Amino acid sequence: MNKKLKGYTQGSLRARVAGADPYQLIQMLFAGALESLSYAKGAIQRKDLEKKGQCISRASAIIESLRSSLDMEVGGEISSNLNDLYIYMLDRLSDAAVNNDPKTLDEVADLIKQIKSAWDSIPVTDRDVAFSKQQSAVSGA
Repeated sequence: MNKKLKGYTQGSLRARVAGADPYQLIQMLFAGALESLSYAKGAIQRKDLEKKGQCISRASAIIESLRSSLDMEVGGEISSNLNDLYIYMLDRLSDAAVNNDPKTLDEVADLIKQIKSAWDSIPVTDRDVAFSKQQSAVSGA
């Protein structure tokens, strides 16, 4: 990618992040993880081990960010289950990196797609209520 296009893309991403609510940020993280997994799979197929490592590292960092953003007190069992699933995905990404296994990357991508699908189906009104509660908790702290 040429430098001007890369700079524009990064600037556009910064603008989207700056204007995003927490729900949209999570959507962006899911999309970024899926994109990184796709690039990693292509890198494995091309035998580009350096790029594979970079892309798997990026996907792992995103999944770790998703995991660390879980609110275990508020989320209860759902947060606990997601935490376990994110840990499983991180383990599988380590396996994929060591074994150069695109099928393992597909497995992780499928799990992310399932979580993303559930996230995307949250009604706007429920998202707004949750965001308001979060804002109240932050301002009251």
